[in-house]
Amino acid sequence: MMRSKSKPFKNYRQARPFLKWAGGKSQLLEQFEYYYPQELKDRKIERYIEPFIGGGAVFFKVFQEYQIKDAYLYDKNEDLILIYKVLQKDLSDLCECLEKFSLKYHKLDNENREKFFYNSREKLNNSLQKLNFKKYSNDWVVRAAQLIFLNKTCYNGLFRLNKKGEFNTPFGKYSNPLIFDKENLVNVSELLQRAEIILGDFQDCRLKVNDKSFVYFDPPYRPLSKTASFSSYSKYEFNDENQLQLAKFYKELNNTTNANLMLSNSDPMNVNPEDDFFEKLYKDLHIHKVSANRMINSKADKRGQIKELLILNYSVSKMQTIKQMNILDILNHKAEKRELQKTGAFV
Repeated sequence: MMRSKSKPFKNYRQARPFLKWAGGKSQLLEQFEYYYPQELKDRKIERYIEPFIGGGAVFFKVFQEYQIKDAYLYDKNEDLILIYKVLQKDLSDLCECLEKFSLKYHKLDNENREKFFYNSREKLNNSLQKLNFKKYSNDWVVRAAQLIFLNKTCYNGLFRLNKKGEFNTPFGKYSNPLIFDKENLVNVSELLQRAEIILGDFQDCRLKVNDKSFVYFDPPYRPLSKTASFSSYSKYEFNDENQLQLAKFYKELNNTTNANLMLSNSDPMNVNPEDDFFEKLYKDLHIHKVSANRMINSKADKRGQIKELLILNYSVSKMQTIKQMNILDILNHKAEKRELQKTGAFV
């Protein structure tokens, strides 16, 4: 249920993503600025819709900076939606639980921290079958706290579930992880009072899309290699057939509304210059490339600057494109400099 929908816009303190999230967009926000629709910059957009909310970096940025009236946030990941709803409804109880986790964890030595992590993970997974993801309860608060704790202390902050829906990411050996950032959670909770959070498929947003909407699609990425795991952020597989269904839905919205649409995905040409999967799929739309620091697979030499796709149903000005190209040049130069420093060829 949307809360305080009629409240006038106020300048919220800057809320930031509160979860570590594979493929998160925080590092791309500066580049995205050049690709947002002009209507958004002119404050003519009233509604923000994100069918794959994930870590929410774009939502937090756009919703606060461009004075959007309301937001509709979707995901099929039950645990993710559970966390957002608990933050919206029960901030105080959630903070109390997280504070207990943080105090206990930081008192332990490394060996006992690891034991505490796996014990918490086991408790989380054992409670899965008893939990009703469709009916809000106090059990949601405990689970949300467990999930945030595990997210902050697991390996690489990777939110990974097996086919049974069990959290199976291993322990991450961090010296001093920030488990409990109360100030940011307060800011996030305040912002979420003006959002509707929905457990559902990307197509469920259809009835909410109107001509004054900005819809940002950030689906599980098409893997760049057999060892990549971009599509494994939940127990639901997102394969090429799903990518085709998403493209069909995107085009349907484009043909039936005047909404501004933006979609992110991987660029297969990073590893195979002949792979034009997305170029064919979205051939009648505007396809741009941004630079991201990602991991192609588990090998260290396959980490670094790669291109990602932005697919728009609107055009951006030539000046915007030139500015973005300049940013890409700067990012590429920084990446090259880091590589030279590693080899000792740059001082």
